[in-house]
Amino acid sequence: MSTLAAIDALEERMPPLVGLAVAVVAVSTSAILVEWSGAPSLVKALYRVVFTTALLLPVALVRPSDRAAFGDIGGRDLLLAAVSGVALAVHFASWFESLRWTSVAASVTLVQAQPLFVVAGAWALLDERVGRRTVVGIGVALAGMSVMSVGDALVGAEPAITGPDPLYGNTLAVLGAAAAAAYVLLGRSLRQRLPLLPYVVVVYTTCALALLAATLARGHPLLGYGTEEWLLFLAMAAGPGVFGHTVINWALAHVESSVVSVSLLGEPVGSTILAMALLAEYPSLVTVGGGAVVLAGVITTARARKS
Repeated sequence: MSTLAAIDALEERMPPLVGLAVAVVAVSTSAILVEWSGAPSLVKALYRVVFTTALLLPVALVRPSDRAAFGDIGGRDLLLAAVSGVALAVHFASWFESLRWTSVAASVTLVQAQPLFVVAGAWALLDERVGRRTVVGIGVALAGMSVMSVGDALVGAEPAITGPDPLYGNTLAVLGAAAAAAYVLLGRSLRQRLPLLPYVVVVYTTCALALLAATLARGHPLLGYGTEEWLLFLAMAAGPGVFGHTVINWALAHVESSVVSVSLLGEPVGSTILAMALLAEYPSLVTVGGGAVVLAGVITTARARKS
């Protein structure tokens, strides 16, 4: 069986919930890989997206239906994909940088608050109805985010637990969540019209170009990194990139978005456990408590949208 045939067979036979579970495990490794790398944050983000695109593009070009879909993309869809790719670049750049300044637990939990921004954006831009339970869920999550952002400073937690500047790092993580929500909202209609691989290749390519421009503007070197760094860049692409976010995009075509949103809340839990095991990074009680409140609010919001 050819590689392409094997991929097609896997897509047909893979239960969506199993694929989603694999994706959650894969994205949970992202923060650890980012922390292990010593390269500038923009460089890490750039090569993660470049290598992810390089892994997916050959498959998209070999498959006849996907190859034809590239030619069918209209000007309006290309514009939407470009803006979506820029939003994704902002998400990666801000979130990767946030991990330098705050704990893995806080950063990953706050960046997963993107469903709150999706709801707000859908209400403001798409005139979607927002019910009472949704408002309550958003309020609960915002309260938890406030606790996570300033609670440790109020109780005088050690920097070794919270990071060198947790307020700055947490703010960057929230910016990453807002940018991810913009990416989701912009890509919602595109994903309905385009097959998975052409969609992600176009968006990832735009994202890579935006990150390249930002990297060059900051004067970061593109080459000169050691073998270990290149292996980490490749691992970020293959794990969180291909088996994580790309599988999540595939799952969105098979299960309700609310199920996906709630499932992704497993990432903060998985990343925190990995950070304790591999980085000896133990979150403070304030971070754990605030994170639990944030996740409760996001779950409430997601379930309210489903009902």
